[in-house]
Amino acid sequence: MSGIEARDSTHTSTSSLGVGAVIVTYRPEAAVLAALIERVRPQVARLVIVDNASRDPAFDALLARHAGEVDVEVLRQAQNVGLAAALNLGIERLRAAGCGAALLLDQDSLPAPDMVATLAAALASLRGPARAAAVGPAYRDARTGVPAPFVRIGFPLNRKLHAGDGGAIECDFLITSGCLIALDALDAIGPMDARLFIDNVDMEWSFRARARGYRLYGVGAATMQHRLGDAHRRLPLLGTLAVHGPLRLYYMMRNRVFLYRLPQTPRVWIAQDLPRLGLKLAIFGLLLAPRRANLRHMLRGIADGLRGRLGPYPGASS
Repeated sequence: MSGIEARDSTHTSTSSLGVGAVIVTYRPEAAVLAALIERVRPQVARLVIVDNASRDPAFDALLARHAGEVDVEVLRQAQNVGLAAALNLGIERLRAAGCGAALLLDQDSLPAPDMVATLAAALASLRGPARAAAVGPAYRDARTGVPAPFVRIGFPLNRKLHAGDGGAIECDFLITSGCLIALDALDAIGPMDARLFIDNVDMEWSFRARARGYRLYGVGAATMQHRLGDAHRRLPLLGTLAVHGPLRLYYMMRNRVFLYRLPQTPRVWIAQDLPRLGLKLAIFGLLLAPRRANLRHMLRGIADGLRGRLGPYPGASS
């Protein structure tokens, strides 16, 4: 039985479409990752786990349990190559296995048991008439339970849309985790931009897809839980915010500024994102500790984005 054939009747419909999944890991919580693998594996024909140089005995033991299985492939990197490069590695392994679509997953997401079949059916129905390149699920923050909307970019504010259980909504970008991409569309659009390393990788690819005439859809009946940020803080007047460390703030600032320079980036997104950049500077540089480190990393990120200096953070060991 090949890697893209159905192992049992629970996932025949998705396997017949050649849907494989890529999970990128970096210092994951072993129990959270184990739950994800257990949930997604019956839904796909093949699973590729690309690990960015994690070192943890519990995680090592988890991967060792799956390393010899015919439908699971583990690619361990000697160093952290970044999210985008790891996704590209995993996608190429799915392509080599004969898969026709790739489901991208973060290590801290948890799809519903029928998420992949629902996404695959939507993608199949939308590819021809709507020229869909990818579809994504409706997700809730695993910590807060708040549902995230699909977004159409506007000025001064985005349109935030929620798809019904039976509907699909065209949107301007899809987050990485849960995104199901047709590989023939990926061939035309191109792979994830490895220069970005992490953060805004999904947005850059989405903008590129849209600029080349492809469409993206959010599917309301496909659901997933997903963790946003390292933690959450509630601030007066601002509500609950996802909090990131200084290094992630560096990438967030650098890559959004770099996106401002790209021809495929919608000008309206730049216009409404510039105030968001200023607000992040104020919140993380003045209100949330470690303020000095946050501000230093964000300002360096802005400077590097303006210069086009990409890749991993200078001097980062992993």
